[in-house]
Amino acid sequence: MSKATREAYGEALKLLAANNTNVVVLDADLSGSTKTSEFKKVSPERFFNVGIAEQNLIGTAAGMAIAGKIPFVSSFAMFAAGRAFEIIRNTVAYPKLNVKIAATHAGLTVGEDGASHQAIEDISLMRSIPNMTVINPADCIEAKQAVLKAAEYVGPVYIRLGRMAVEDVYDDSYVFEIGKGVELKDGKDVTIIATGIMVQKSLKAAKQLSEEGIDARVINIHTIKPIDREIIIRAAKETKAIVTAEEHNIIGGLGSAVLEVLSDEYPVPVKRVGVLDTFGESGKPEDLLEKYLLTETNIVDTCKKVIEIK
Repeated sequence: MSKATREAYGEALKLLAANNTNVVVLDADLSGSTKTSEFKKVSPERFFNVGIAEQNLIGTAAGMAIAGKIPFVSSFAMFAAGRAFEIIRNTVAYPKLNVKIAATHAGLTVGEDGASHQAIEDISLMRSIPNMTVINPADCIEAKQAVLKAAEYVGPVYIRLGRMAVEDVYDDSYVFEIGKGVELKDGKDVTIIATGIMVQKSLKAAKQLSEEGIDARVINIHTIKPIDREIIIRAAKETKAIVTAEEHNIIGGLGSAVLEVLSDEYPVPVKRVGVLDTFGESGKPEDLLEKYLLTETNIVDTCKKVIEIK
């Protein structure tokens, strides 16, 4: 089944509306796109549209958190993380307030909206803030559980969600845990560490590699911060070569986080698949992923290169 993770966000909010009276939802006049409209349908008295005012969105949520509420705030990732950065840093993260920022339309797969709306820096921005937890789900099953877990977690959380429909990685037996990576496929020759929509492409790349006699491990790092150091170090020790894959600038995102872990603990050859420090452009999502080399073919080629270095 293919569905956008923003759709799962709307479904999770409806569950929270019924099960947690402290949850409130705030939006910056994009509720139809962010799917917070699903919460508004069932609990309009706890839904607040602050208008196109993202800094006020975060500030209002901070006040509600101080009053004991659990605010979920949403806008497009470019505006939620970018325009509101200073308010998130000083008003939410510094006092460690219980605000959940669920940002949709992240990455190149916003598509035709173009570079001005394609947030490829948001993970870097959010993980650089002390006290912030950063989650990037791979599919709708993971996204729904991540939202529900974020509501239970006490402290600031940034959840990255997408516009484009993605295939399921998991089934209903899956259990999401903040800060714990998931090994989706074992392998001994190379490890692909992926996040978000690149998890699906990494699994396809691993299948292609196996047909060529290369045994690739695949790990989903859904929580960029706090990152699962143990699963990364173990993969480095056992496969001796790492490829990271993300729909984000290669500067500051998953690849950088993995490099930080390994440079501290167990250096091995690492290559990164991601946006190569450039802005996107308007186009169909799949065409953009192809142009900017966020493909299973490039993951395959990159795995072969890092194995040669090993």
